[in-house]
Amino acid sequence: MRVLVREHRSAVMAVALRATGDLALAEDVVQETFLRAWRNPQAFRGPGTSPRGWLLTVARHVLTDRWRQRSRRRAAEVAATGDGLLDESAFDQALEAQVVREAMARLSREHREVLVQCVWAQRTVAEAAQALGIPPGTVKSRTYYALRSLRLILEEMGYEP
Repeated sequence: MRVLVREHRSAVMAVALRATGDLALAEDVVQETFLRAWRNPQAFRGPGTSPRGWLLTVARHVLTDRWRQRSRRRAAEVAATGDGLLDESAFDQALEAQVVREAMARLSREHREVLVQCVWAQRTVAEAAQALGIPPGTVKSRTYYALRSLRLILEEMGYEP
């Protein structure tokens, strides 16, 4: 376990800190991740299994679990006070948005930039090329490969729309 923690703690902490923005919460996520590894060591020792990949997946699950717990708590508070309506679709949208943010963070800077310009800012290829200072053909190819990479990352994360 010491070797596992020494070799992979910083990567797990980076993911947790990026997702939470809170050092204390990130440390809790890291602790829970390694606790799960300690309880289930055979899970990441199989052939073709990467300990780092397994740990990062567990960290994402821990983050998702904590986010869901917080959301349920808030929803229960709202229901108890009658201050609002519970909207399950809003929860699903927020969870999907978090998954997409995590996947986007794993893309290269260039791929992220073209997706932001073309998809979220809804710019044309020419407008995105001008904003990014690159040729339109480069925008097209980067968009293609960015969407392909994003799809693969989402599949790795276990996301199914």
